[in-house]
Order: sequence, then structure tokens, then C-alpha cells
Amino acid sequence: MQISRPHTLLGGLSPETFMRRHWHKRPLLVRQALRHLPELPTRDQLFALAAREDVESRLIRRTERGWQLRHGALPRRALPPLSRPGWTLLVQGVDLHHEGAHRLLQAFRFVPDARLDDLMISYASDGGGVGPHFDSYDVFLLQVHGRRRWRIGRLDDGRLLDGVPLKILAHFRAEEEHVLEPGDMLYLPPRWAHDGVAEGECMTASIGFRAPRREELLREVLVRELEAREADEDSPLYRDPRQAATATPARMPQALQDFALQAVQSLLQDRRALQCALGEYLSEPKRGVWFEPCEAGDLSHGLRLDRRTRMLYDTHHVFINGEAFRAAGPDARLMRRLADRRELDAAAWRLASDAARELLLQWAEDGWLHPLAPAPA
Repeated sequence: MQISRPHTLLGGLSPETFMRRHWHKRPLLVRQALRHLPELPTRDQLFALAAREDVESRLIRRTERGWQLRHGALPRRALPPLSRPGWTLLVQGVDLHHEGAHRLLQAFRFVPDARLDDLMISYASDGGGVGPHFDSYDVFLLQVHGRRRWRIGRLDDGRLLDGVPLKILAHFRAEEEHVLEPGDMLYLPPRWAHDGVAEGECMTASIGFRAPRREELLREVLVRELEAREADEDSPLYRDPRQAATATPARMPQALQDFALQAVQSLLQDRRALQCALGEYLSEPKRGVWFEPCEAGDLSHGLRLDRRTRMLYDTHHVFINGEAFRAAGPDARLMRRLADRRELDAAAWRLASDAARELLLQWAEDGWLHPLAPAPA
């Protein structure tokens, strides 16, 4: 993607300009962001996804008795009649299961992959919605079918309704109102309150982003680093040959406290190991994703990553589906190209070393990538 060129998706802004002016700062409404929508799941296909055990889905209904929430799997008989107003079906991670949704998600890769989360599609009957709420992450709301009326505003009061299975704002004040038609898109920064209501039957795609809490990253990174160190049989044991007899046996020995503090400091000082653990965590596949081992096939015509594969890199490593590999020299450049473009052509395959080819073949056998078809003669 040319990040300095104007982009219809962003209302004529370049990705560079959008990130500078709007990302994490202020909303953006784009009329006809996509004049030609990619092929996305139909209503029936979306319902079929919601019925699967390996797909995260939710059914939200607003009735005279209040808000109701049910988590999937949701077979068709669990969904209300299409003619009944006021209900919404949310299906997460549609990009993992549908090629058109996956291609649509790629249009937003001007944001780092480590932040890009998934593409959710919501189906709503007339009047359907999830109530006024806010997200802790950035979101693009792309209208796919029908019309949806959005009311948005700054979050002045974050208090929620009591006794409701959803996080619905108790005091929502709208500053703007927009009706989105197919192809229109609304970007909202984190903590912007919004309420979307379907006007007739409608479908909306939501492109969401990962916003891990500091404590989450700390836990995941340190646990991985500790697990790696537990395998070190040469790790020093605590010793206290000069420990004197004590009349206060319950008192913690200062030397033992210092030993523990040195262990923590040693862990935190190994910056490269921490970066490696972070890359492993951020490249882990989405929950519920699994790959079917298969024959590697012929990769000499090129290869592409499976749409469920997560691949990242840093200065010293390549990360794929939760695993880290050291990378340097021409092979490192090749692997970074694969991560950025999500495919390699035949010319790139020919440039790969024997070790790189062996690794790529192993990933193909694991189902993490697939051969490209030969170019037509």
C-alpha cells in the first residue's frame, strides 16, 4: 500500500494523513469509502457461521422485558424470525472463515498487524442495535447492506445501566447523527460513545483493533520468559553459607530478598528475550483456530499465507503463529517480505536458501501457508 497517496477508503486522505489527523483523535465519516464492496457473506452464510462451535457469535434482543444476550453457537432455530424487529446477530472473526472478508481486512493494513484484530459482521432486523456504548479500541464501521443510523458523541459519563447483560451507557449524549448507506464508513477513536440502529434489515462490518492492557502484556511476556528459563539446569540456586543462627526465625532473610530481586532484574534486563516473548504472544492465532496438517505441495510457483496465519517480525526474529525464529541476512529480508505482503512469488522462492525453503515447506505441511497456482502460459 502506498501510504502517502490519497485513498478513497479514507475519503481522499492518505493513510499517513489519516493516522496523523484522526487515529486516536477524532472521528471521520467517509461517504462511499468502497464503491464496489468485496464479496462478503450473505445473510444465510452469516447465519451458518453463527451456528458453528468454532465461531464466536452473540444474539442481542431488546424486548418489553429489556435487553437479552445469548452467546453462540446459534443454530438457525435459535434466531428470531426475520420479520421480528429489534434483534441483532454479531459474528466475530469472519475474516478467518471467508476469503472476501479477509481481503477487506487487508485494506486496513496501514495500521500495524500487531494492532489489527478482526472483522466482525452484524446483522440486524429493523430497529436492531446493541444500545449506546463505547469501545476501548479504534473501530471502522462499514455499511454492507441496508441503512443504519449512527449517533455519536464524546464520552462525558461512562456509567453503565445496572442489571443489563450488555455494557450500555446510562447517560448517552449524541453530538452528531449520520445515516450510513452501503459503502459508507465511519471511523471512531477509542472511548467515543456511539449508538447504531438499523433502519430496515441491515448488515455492518466492524474492523476492530487490539488494545492490550499493560498488565496483560506483562503477564504474557513474563510467563513465556520464565518458562524458557525454567529449562535452564544451570540456573543458580539460593545459597547462604554465612547465614547465622537467628532468634527471629519468622523474619525474612535480607539475602534471600536480594536474591529474588536480582532474579527479577536479570529477567527485565534481557531486552531481546522480552521482545521475543512479546512477538510470540502477539503472533498467536485467534482463539479457536487450528490448522490441519497437509502435504506441502510445490512451492516453486510461489506461496501465500493462510488467512488464519499471524506473521510478524522485529529486528532479530520472525514470528509466526506463536513461534519465534532467528532471522538474518537475505533470508530475513525474504521472511519480512512474506510477512508484509503475505505471499512470495516464484522469483522470491528461487532466491531463498535451502534452510529457508526447508522452513517454508514445514510451514506448508503445518497448514500455515499454501502454494500459489502456476502462472498461465
